[in-house]
Amino acid sequence: MANALLLPILACSLLAVMVSTAFAGNFNNDFDITWGDGRAKVLNNGQLLTLSLDKASGSGFQSKSEYLFGKIDMQLKLVPGNSAGTVTAYYLSSQGPTHDEIDFEFLGNLSGDPYTLHTNVFTQGKGNREMQFKLWFDPTKDFHTYSVIWNPQQIIFMVDGTPIRVFRNLETKGVAFPKSQAMRIYSSLWNADDWATRGGLIKTDWKNAPFIASYRSFNADACVWVAGRSRCPAARKMGGGGAGTWMDYRMDVTNQKRMLWVQSNYMIYNYCADRKRFPQGLPTECTVN
Repeated sequence: MANALLLPILACSLLAVMVSTAFAGNFNNDFDITWGDGRAKVLNNGQLLTLSLDKASGSGFQSKSEYLFGKIDMQLKLVPGNSAGTVTAYYLSSQGPTHDEIDFEFLGNLSGDPYTLHTNVFTQGKGNREMQFKLWFDPTKDFHTYSVIWNPQQIIFMVDGTPIRVFRNLETKGVAFPKSQAMRIYSSLWNADDWATRGGLIKTDWKNAPFIASYRSFNADACVWVAGRSRCPAARKMGGGGAGTWMDYRMDVTNQKRMLWVQSNYMIYNYCADRKRFPQGLPTECTVN
């Protein structure tokens, strides 16, 4: 099954890279550097952003705009070599104690070991919905596209156009869903050697500092929150984007099979399979088809 699906996955990955590049934003216009004392840099006339981490500090940025539903794409090239102890976080979040959040977190590794991609969803301040994956490529060698499709029906996590996880709207079953709080995009590179690599057993080797993660080809085909209202892009024909392409999007059979391929071969943790963690019963969303 893995070999049969690999070629279409790679073909869609190439298409995703091409599309996200064609509609790339500008980091000078779309983001603010929020911390790091100069460790975060916008380069190439706004086409490239780098975050840096050394023993004194990491760095981070956030989007100028807030969004309520959309398709968000970003290309990342992660810290190469021995990055154990470092975390590159890329996520959407609202603010406050009942915040919503959609997380990609990349946990660093020892040289030669694969990165761990950690995903999570918070609704009304409640998280604990972790799924973790190893990637089917080296994310430090080149840029790859990490995307979120967020509409009223579901949240889909995608890597190079391949869906890896879906969180469905199950409000009718009593499960909260992010649908009313606008979120900004955030990213940071920071030291988490107290937990990130093998539960904190492997510490950051500062001889390898500075650690650098790179970003390019940002695109938000999304509803922008302005003055208490959500303004959505008009649907555009011929696959050009707009709300018509993602507002009602649902995975077809091909994409469901691609997601199953990823989860069967590369998922290393699924909270919905962790009965020891939930001895009173798995969360509702885990048991509803």
